[in-house]
Amino acid sequence: MSLSLYQRIALSLTLAFSIILYLSFLWSSQLQQSTQWESEQRLHLGLAEHLVSDNPLLAEGVYDYDGLKNLFHTLMMLGPSFEFYYLDPTGKVLTYSAEPGKVKRDVVDIKPIQSLISNQTELPILGDDPRNVGKQKIFSAAPVYKDQTLQGYLYMIIGGEIHDSIVKSVQESHSLKDLSIVIVASLGVLLLLLLGLFKFFTAPLNKMAKLIKAIDKNTLSQVEIDFDTSTDSNNEIHVLATAFNTLIKQVQTQLVQLENIDEHRRVLLADLSHDLRTPLANLQGYIETLSIHGEKLTEQERQKFVNISMRNANNLKRLIDQIFELAYLEGGQVTVQHEPFPLADLLFDVTAKFELKAKQKGVTLQIEPLLTNYLVFADIGKLERVLTNLIENAIRHTQENGDITLSVNALPDQFNKLRLDIRDTGTGINRHEIAHIFDARYRASNALEDKNTHVGLGLAISKKLVALLNSELTVESELGKGTCFSFSLTLASN
Repeated sequence: MSLSLYQRIALSLTLAFSIILYLSFLWSSQLQQSTQWESEQRLHLGLAEHLVSDNPLLAEGVYDYDGLKNLFHTLMMLGPSFEFYYLDPTGKVLTYSAEPGKVKRDVVDIKPIQSLISNQTELPILGDDPRNVGKQKIFSAAPVYKDQTLQGYLYMIIGGEIHDSIVKSVQESHSLKDLSIVIVASLGVLLLLLLGLFKFFTAPLNKMAKLIKAIDKNTLSQVEIDFDTSTDSNNEIHVLATAFNTLIKQVQTQLVQLENIDEHRRVLLADLSHDLRTPLANLQGYIETLSIHGEKLTEQERQKFVNISMRNANNLKRLIDQIFELAYLEGGQVTVQHEPFPLADLLFDVTAKFELKAKQKGVTLQIEPLLTNYLVFADIGKLERVLTNLIENAIRHTQENGDITLSVNALPDQFNKLRLDIRDTGTGINRHEIAHIFDARYRASNALEDKNTHVGLGLAISKKLVALLNSELTVESELGKGTCFSFSLTLASN
């Protein structure tokens, strides 16, 4: 059977409490017994010596064993707490007063007696109990001499058999039972209070456990978090509940984002499939025409079909290249190699690449200022790719006699930064469409009349590339007046 955390804690606490209670009771009993033995032995320490010196039977060393036995009997009647034995120098029991069969030992260990007489050991000192084999008790003892010769020992057990039976009966009396009941009841109440406290402290853990059990991959977004995390507390369980609450909310947010991304990918995949299908179908159609009717076509017609096929093949290649480039950027597998280089050299190289295309369309392409002596620190390959996309996009949306300007301006509030603007006098973008132009496959309304083939991934790729350059691609545009794309670059330290 599987136990909950509270049940395991309660069981462990009860077991530990019982063990501690038992050990405490055992230690207390032993301490009490030791204290009682020491006090009683210290109280009667010289009793045996006085009996030896005051009694003629022992003082003269003449041993009338029958008389000594009667003396012991009389003394035991007067003091039921004591038992008297006479031992020879080796510890052998010579005489005593007891009913037949009561005494179980014939010999008593002499070493404790010698330690007591010589006062070499701290009290209490325990000696053999003649009436119980394997049991020891406190005692008083004194040597018996005759003419300076040791004849034996008077061995007196303190707290004899009669004493033990009376103590036992008293311990079983109602007063001790009532006291025991009160102690046990008090400890039981304390245990219940502790269990209640553990129940209170583990309630958040139990709540979290139930919540986790209720969560699965289909219902995570619908889970309601109702932990009270408003209190600022250093309690570990409260901190854990707060952290769990934050974690679940973050997971829910990320789940919603993943669902949106998945939906976006599905739409993007459908759009790209359509874009791939169109040039592929055209390419296949013209190649089939050339294959089937090639001999019937004139040289001029065949060249026309070949040119159209090449154009569709180039469009298909450009689309596939952009798809792979966007996927590569979104996958985070891009390595960036920053290095210092002259910005002017790159700007002139890129504008030279589009000079013929801009001239054919009647568009002026220029750099401001012409003397740009800035040394920037960036990835030259990725910066060239961004400029290529933005200039190509500007040429496509700028009509004849329009202007495209690449301007470089230092930022006065940031001494190590400069701003690069790509500004055109083209068709511009509607204000409500600006927020979407960086989405993949989005085509603004100003591109609807554009007859050239393009797939709408250039701005999405450019924005991600600019982010890799530790900047942000921004746009300002007004419909019918033109558009300006801007981002910042870091100056290389001298």
